[in-house]
Amino acid sequence: MTAIETPGLRAVDYADLRGWEIDDPRPLFSAMAACLAHLERSKPYRTGALGLSADDLRPLLAAASLAEIADAAAARRFFETHCIPFRILPADGRAGLVTAFYEPEVAVSDRPESGYHHPFYRRPADLVDLDETNRPPGLDASYAFGRQTAGGIEAYPDRRAIDQGCLAGQGLEIAWAKSKVDVFFAHVQGAARLRYPDGRMRRITYAAKAGHPFSAIGRLLIERGAIDAATVSMQSIRRWLAENPAKVNEVLWHNRSYIFFREAEVADADLGPIAAAKVPLVAGRALAVDRLIHTFGFPFFIRSDSLTHLDGGRPFARLMLALDTGSAIVGAARGDIFTGSGDAAGELAGTVRNEAEFYILIPTAAAVRFGG
Repeated sequence: MTAIETPGLRAVDYADLRGWEIDDPRPLFSAMAACLAHLERSKPYRTGALGLSADDLRPLLAAASLAEIADAAAARRFFETHCIPFRILPADGRAGLVTAFYEPEVAVSDRPESGYHHPFYRRPADLVDLDETNRPPGLDASYAFGRQTAGGIEAYPDRRAIDQGCLAGQGLEIAWAKSKVDVFFAHVQGAARLRYPDGRMRRITYAAKAGHPFSAIGRLLIERGAIDAATVSMQSIRRWLAENPAKVNEVLWHNRSYIFFREAEVADADLGPIAAAKVPLVAGRALAVDRLIHTFGFPFFIRSDSLTHLDGGRPFARLMLALDTGSAIVGAARGDIFTGSGDAAGELAGTVRNEAEFYILIPTAAAVRFGG
């Protein structure tokens, strides 16, 4: 069974948050309002191992909905008034790590035709959610999904089996892409905008996954000596795959994880997809976190001295909101920054892999439980 990390927390002052004094957290207020609206109409976010609940979060969201925020200084004062910052101290003592993700745009057709052969699939009917009440013996606790059969629940087919056609003929296809690699990276990102030949644009976003653990193909290529660890990025991986077409299947199938999608309209092109927290992602301010540890909707301040290309050469220092998760996001001081949609956002996201300091802002009433 996979153990869940229990991190330490140390209360700090806002003066300890290097870069806080110049940050402009105003974009968080619309996302906080969306989180509050979701909580009022639906079930609460699941409480992570850290112990912070949606009930701990609600007063902050409610106060934000009533706040008059005239400028960046007023936005910072709001959080200074309502929250206490805590440095996140991973149990393993390692430094925090940030990567980044984006919403790719993929050329597709709504039928399999010349040049379009690689499907995006909806969630299959025989895919079932797993928990401690129905997980079969021997299937690791990390498996959140399985396959319902007449004989019981078993592990779902993996990427290789699905690519080789085990779901064909079930009418699950949303659209077909030209490139298997484009489909794979849409799986990694968990969402995509689909551009049809007639100019239509639709959005697909995460619905479920086959359940197998995520295995990074970049790490595989580094271990094989195909890519230098110092220069590995989404761009370098894509370049290697383009230069080695005969090895594409073997490398992609190393990552047995497979993502299923649901369709959505592009209601507001300036907002990102609706992700795990059930609200639209905000470019540059949405953070994917380990949902086994953290609870959606909480603010995190991220500082990375080495991450400079997202802020015009200045070290990254921003208040963000935990709005998403991902198979590769494991650990208390581990985050994935949403950079936006389209190719430009992909260029920003593709090279982010930087050490970072992680701080969580805990509403004052809840902070007393953690020594705040």
